[in-house]
Amino acid sequence: MKRLFDIFFSLLGLALLLIPFLVISLIIVLDSRGGIFYRQVRVGKNGKDFKLFKFRSMRTNADKAGLLTVGGRDNRITRVGYYIRKYKVDELPQLINVLTGDMSLVGPRPEVRKYVDLYSAEQLKVLEAKPGITDYASIEYSNENEILGKASDPERVYIEEIMPAKLRLNLKYIHEQGLLTDLKIIFKTIAKILR
Repeated sequence: MKRLFDIFFSLLGLALLLIPFLVISLIIVLDSRGGIFYRQVRVGKNGKDFKLFKFRSMRTNADKAGLLTVGGRDNRITRVGYYIRKYKVDELPQLINVLTGDMSLVGPRPEVRKYVDLYSAEQLKVLEAKPGITDYASIEYSNENEILGKASDPERVYIEEIMPAKLRLNLKYIHEQGLLTDLKIIFKTIAKILR
């Protein structure tokens, strides 16, 4: 049932967003050198790696300077990238990942291998669910970049404070998952973005 829900709404979303996708793609190309999409290897269900799609919001090869985005004005972010990240527009190409089956509309946000390798046995249970575009943690930590921007050691704060808190919310989702929970998270996500 969930897979049919994902296929239907990812197809619908891609169809409805075709013109905006083309406009955003053109703006990205005109704003800075590099491709339209940014693809990063993330860890999916059962620990399987996949390539996550995003609209490129950073300069080419920016992730070589670190995997965490720090602050709203990280100097690796392009002018257009600042706005597409602020309004979460950069996440929309993940509808492609949903359509191909690597992701779901709702589920624990997929993490990079570097941080998954730090998970405890209990935290690894989040990999039992297909990762999603949004989840409880995405709503709760929508200002994560700003939190990290204020930290003297952003990576330590992420590993010791933010990541465990997000994983607790992910485990909550694992225990509550179902169509009604997914719909609740989708509506909360939309409300958060509009605010």
